[in-house]
Amino acid sequence: MRRLCRSLISVTLVHVLLFAFTGCARPPDTERSAAKGSMDAAISAAANTYAAADFRLAQGFWYTAESRMADRKYKEARRYYINARSSFEKAAADAAAGKRAAADAAKAVLPGLENDAKSLEIAAAKAAKQKKTYWAPDEKHIVEGLRAANDMIANDPAGALTKMREIRTMIDSWNAVFKGTAAAPAKPYAPGKG
Repeated sequence: MRRLCRSLISVTLVHVLLFAFTGCARPPDTERSAAKGSMDAAISAAANTYAAADFRLAQGFWYTAESRMADRKYKEARRYYINARSSFEKAAADAAAGKRAAADAAKAVLPGLENDAKSLEIAAAKAAKQKKTYWAPDEKHIVEGLRAANDMIANDPAGALTKMREIRTMIDSWNAVFKGTAAAPAKPYAPGKG
């Protein structure tokens, strides 16, 4: 009987200790707050644009940590929040370098694009009247686009590069038209006429 009592007491003590270590774990609020702050800083640094791979990795850690929190697996959540924080910090740092690289690339592309636009204006001046008529709206779009891209380089170099690609496509299309390898675009649709 004594032996049975000792066994029951031992089993009960083990259960109580097990409950104390697992059931009373505290949520990793400090780690979560630190990771959230790093995530906000990475978003402000445009890491999702300029360090997209690092940012997606950090987001994966964040979402996994949030899932573990919902499942009350606090120890795992703590580890994922720590990984998320360091990954978001890396993404923010890499975003600054990525933004500088994009700005440098945009600054390198812009002069050539401006020269091509000037050459295109000269070709347009020599073109047939019909081609000039269709060229006018696109010429305005190219000039304004180049100006906007130049203004965007400092704050949004990725946006500037996107705008420059759009302008490059337009310039290449019109070069083909003025060199006679393509027909002028169809007359733009004007509502209410015809």
